[in-house]
Order: sequence, then structure tokens, then C-alpha cells
Amino acid sequence: MTRAASLLIDWTARRLPDARRLADRLQVPASALLFGLRLWAGVCLALYLSFWLQLENPSWAGASAAIVSQPHLGAALRKGWFRLIGTVIGAVAIVVLAALFPQQRVGFLLGLALWGAGCAFMATLLRNFASYSAALAGFTAAIVAIDLLGATGGANGEVFTLAVSRASEICVGIVCAGLVMTMTDFGDAPSRLAKEMAALATEILAQLVATLSGRREGPEESRRIGSGLAQRIGALDPVMDEAGGESYEVRYHMRELESASTALLRAMSAWRRVAVHLDLLPSEQGRHEIGQIARSFPPDLTVLSSGAATTAQVNPAPLRMSCAAAVRGLLAIRCATPSVKLIADEAARSLLALRKALGGLLVLTDPTQPVRAQRRARLPVPDYAPSVLNAARAFIAIAAVEMLWIVTAWPNGAFAIAFAAIALTLFSARPDQAYAITMLFMVGAAITAVLAAIANFALLPQMTSFAGLCLVIGLVLIPAGALMTQPWLPPVFIALVATFIPLLGPANQMTYNTLAFYNVALAIFVGLASAALAFRMVPPVSAELRVRRLLGRTLRELRRLATNRLQLTSQAWEGRIYNYLQALPEQTEPAARSDLLSALVVGNAIIRLRPVAGRFDLDQEFSVALDAVAQADIATAIERLADFDGELAAVARTTPGLPVRERARGSILVLSETLAQHKTYFETSPP
Repeated sequence: MTRAASLLIDWTARRLPDARRLADRLQVPASALLFGLRLWAGVCLALYLSFWLQLENPSWAGASAAIVSQPHLGAALRKGWFRLIGTVIGAVAIVVLAALFPQQRVGFLLGLALWGAGCAFMATLLRNFASYSAALAGFTAAIVAIDLLGATGGANGEVFTLAVSRASEICVGIVCAGLVMTMTDFGDAPSRLAKEMAALATEILAQLVATLSGRREGPEESRRIGSGLAQRIGALDPVMDEAGGESYEVRYHMRELESASTALLRAMSAWRRVAVHLDLLPSEQGRHEIGQIARSFPPDLTVLSSGAATTAQVNPAPLRMSCAAAVRGLLAIRCATPSVKLIADEAARSLLALRKALGGLLVLTDPTQPVRAQRRARLPVPDYAPSVLNAARAFIAIAAVEMLWIVTAWPNGAFAIAFAAIALTLFSARPDQAYAITMLFMVGAAITAVLAAIANFALLPQMTSFAGLCLVIGLVLIPAGALMTQPWLPPVFIALVATFIPLLGPANQMTYNTLAFYNVALAIFVGLASAALAFRMVPPVSAELRVRRLLGRTLRELRRLATNRLQLTSQAWEGRIYNYLQALPEQTEPAARSDLLSALVVGNAIIRLRPVAGRFDLDQEFSVALDAVAQADIATAIERLADFDGELAAVARTTPGLPVRERARGSILVLSETLAQHKTYFETSPP
């Protein structure tokens, strides 16, 4: 007996950590449960209003309310707004399509497949909630087509009525979900954005002060930190969009916030140039050159960067004045060598950029401040290849499901077309995870079919009131909504939330048709399976290839910039590189991000040096160096840049423009060091 008890105690002790970890994973925060209640309330309100208005198919109102409900208020409102836009566009498109191909089955179905392909193309091209709107425009047309198409395809004469009816049902769901979210959640996206921007500004400042104080990290660690900061800066974009959904004032100042995010990238890049230059110098020389520069920093900047103050204590207004004072001190330093001038100028550029970034933080903490930024120039599309591939896949897959429907004369084939279009347009925007998400969505749809069958045939027949219907819906949607917010397998629970109401099919006069229910469930599964098969047979462009293409495009544009065939300002060039950084996949290696940032440095140096060369009649010397850069002959380019530097140094000191020449010599040093450090990248041939 004693031995058995001892064995039981030992087994329990071994299993206790696993049990604790499982219990921790199964714990759901109160905020998640609150979101589940909000989602349930939005769906019930949408269904009640649909019943009261006697809409033809209330389930689409409930499904729309479930889909647009998001854990964060800003995301829910922005998603609802863009869903409204996409719904209207999709409804108009199906009306036009039916008018173009009246009673022409082949033309109408091919037009529907082409429309889905076009929406998949735009969903991949656009970002954030605009991408979602494009996907909505695609599968809204397919949803309207569910009731529009006959047993074998081809539009009938009720297209306008059906389009208005479906659009009305979807809009009712969006409005109800937004109303519930607005009344029960005040939102925190602006505060989260302010916290992250303050943290980034503080960390960049801390790295700059540490570098100028001789307490910098090693080269590899410094590169890793820079890559991580660049990735975090790129991740600000969706948070800004979400904050704009919660606050009109934030939306009004979106231009300043976009400018601030670019300024953070500029500040980080300038710090990295200082760090790289000091790494290339002998330690004694480096300490000597940064000594007088470090002393020019105001005390409040040094204290803030040391970690003595938290990001919540960052006060943008006085810090902006401190940055301006530090810049004036750096520019007043007498620089005996181009190396010292490089360090002083790059530190000043970093502080100026931080001052601009703090201006963006200021409009979040005090929107009444008069901070305005210039309108960002229209940026080029980073890469069309993923969009074209997604469009081709969507067209082939939707056309294949349409063909299956015609051949089999399946009564619910149109439903399969709709869910195939949903998966193909919605998940194409996430190429690295499209297949996995679709498979998890199928798992969620299968679970939903079981739960909906239980609700439809075991629970609902016992209910005789709307309150009973809401109770049954809540048994599924509340826990599913809470679990949807957790990090483990969210696509499964998103699928459960999105497909439960269409499968349940609530109506003013409920019918319990077993065959019809399983036909709809099978159609959803077939549609999702078709999309998964399409993602598997025509895989998205790999992350490695997308990175290579982006780096290759950047290199081509840099060479055009060097030969003056591409004329841009520094601000426009920075905007392009920032755009490309945002387009990089999440799993991009730090070395690739570093190469992209090196192109930013080289491009800015070329733009700054070209007017200086013209001012002192040294265009020929500088053009020879730039031609070598364009021809990928980096060794020759560095030699010619040294000649150009010698020519600038030979200009008499009495000649007007001495500060300009000193600053230009520092830029030449930056250009030469960046080309040498990333020689392998600048010598490659773009794909």
C-alpha cells in the first residue's frame, strides 16, 4: 500500500508541470469572455432587426455581424466600414454582370470567375482593411449569385431585387455589430499606438547615446537590433489604421502619423550609420572622435535614453525642443576630419528624425497641437507577381467549382462557389499561411456543422421564442468568440463564428429539413476544400523569392538613381524603401533587411551629393563613381569616390561653401563605407 502511494505521488509530481501548463493555456481572460458576449449581442441584435424588417434571409445579417466583430474596437469599426464598401461594390458588380450576360450561362459564370480573380488581385495588392474590402467585393457577388443562379447556372430577371436584399441584410449586420461594439467598448488603439511609438523613439535614442558614449553593442548584435527595430516600425501601419477607426482626430492626423513612422526609420538608419562607422575605426580613434560629440547632448535626453524614465513618462513637446537644441550643438562642433563630420551629421539627422517622430506622438497625446506634415507621394507597388498569381489561381479554382456544379447539377453548388470565392479572395492576402489557414478553416467548418446540427435538430425545436433562439446561439458564439482571441488555432474559431449562423439558417418561420442542412454543410466543405486544393496545387510565391525580388527591384531602382534616370527627392526615396520594408515577409532574415536599409543609405547619399558636385564643378568626377555603382563595380566606385573626396578637399578653404563641402565629405565617407560593407549585395545582378 505504501509503495503504491509512493508511485502515485511520484507520477503526480512528474505530471503536475504539464497539468499546470495545460491549465494556463485553457484559462481565458475576462476581456476575451467580454468580447464573446459582445459578438453574441451583435448577432442577436442583427437577427432581431432582420426579423422585424422581414428581410428575406436574416442569416446573412447575423453572419455579417459575427464576421465584422473584432476584439479591438478600431478593427471592428474599420472592418465594418470597409465591408460596407465591398458589399456595395460587389452587389453593383453582380447587377452589371447579369445585365451584360442575360440568360447566358457560360458568359455569366466566366464573368463571375473573372470578377473573383480581379478581387483576389486587388486584395493582395492593397493593405490592411482596404484589402479586406476588395475581398468582400469578390465574394459578395458570389453570395448574391447563390439565389440568383438557377439549377444549372445563368442569371434570372430578379438580380436587382436580390442584390438590394442581400446588400441590405449584410449592411444591417455590420451596423448592428458596430453599434454594440461602440456602446460597450471605448477602444485603446490610440494609446497602444502612442505607447509603441514612444518605446521605439526611446530605444532608438538609447542606442544612439550608447553608441556615442562608447557603450555600443558588437557589430552583429547592433545589426540584429536594427533589423528588429525596422520590423517593429513596419508593424505600426495596421495599428495606425486601427487607431484611425476609433478616433476621428487620429484619422485627421493620419498624414502626421505616417510621416512619424518614416521618421523613426530615418532615425534608426542614421544611428546605424554612426555605429557601422565606429566599428570600422580603431578603438582609440573612435573614442577620441566621439568624445566631444557625446558632451553636446542635453541632460534630459541622456537621462531618458538611459532607461531612468519609462515610455509612459515621455513628454513629446519638451523632448522635441531638446532634440532641436542637441542638433544645434552638433552642427556647431568644429570637425577636423570627415570622420568626425560624419558622426556629427548622422547624429544630428537621427535627432531631427526623432523630433519629427515625436511630433507624430504629440498629435496622439494632444491633437490640438499645430503639427502638420506634407502629403506622402504615391508609392509604387512593391511586387505584382503575388497579385497576378493569386488572381490566376482564383479564376481557375472558381471556374472549376462552377464546372463541377454544372456537371453534377448539384442544387447547392452555388453555395460551394461562394465559399470557394471567400477562401480564395480572403486568404490570398496572406500567402505564406493561405493553405494552412484554409485547412484550419475547414476543421472549424466541420466542427460547426456538428454544433449546428445539434442546435438545429435537438435544441431549437424545443424553443418557441426569440429569446430561446438567442440562448442557443449564445451557447456556441460566446465561447467561440472568447477562444477566437486566444493565440492558439484562431482560424478554427473564426471559421466557427463565421459559418455557424449560415448553417443554422434562422428565419421568421423556422424549417428543419435534414437533407437541406447537410447539403449546405457539404457545399461549405466542398468550397473550402476546393480553395485548399487550389492553394496546394498553385502555391503562392515563396517568402524567399519575394525577398529576392524586392531586393532586386530596389537594386535596379538604385542603379537608375545613380545614372540619373530616376529622379527622386530624399523624402520620396525614403518612402519607397519604407514601402518595401513593409512588404517584406515576417520571416525575412536580418541580413536582407540590412541590405534594404543599406540601399536607403546609398540612395540618400547620392541624392545629397549630386547638387554639391554640380555646385563645385565636379560633376564628371562624381558621375564616374556613380557609373561604377550602376555597373556593379563597387571596388572602382570606392576608388572614384576617394578621388571625388580629394577634389573636394583640394578646393581652397576661402572658397564659399566650406560647411557644405565638409558635410559632403562626410556623406562620401558614408557612401563608401556602406558600399564596402554590403559589397556582395550591390554587386549582385537583380532577378
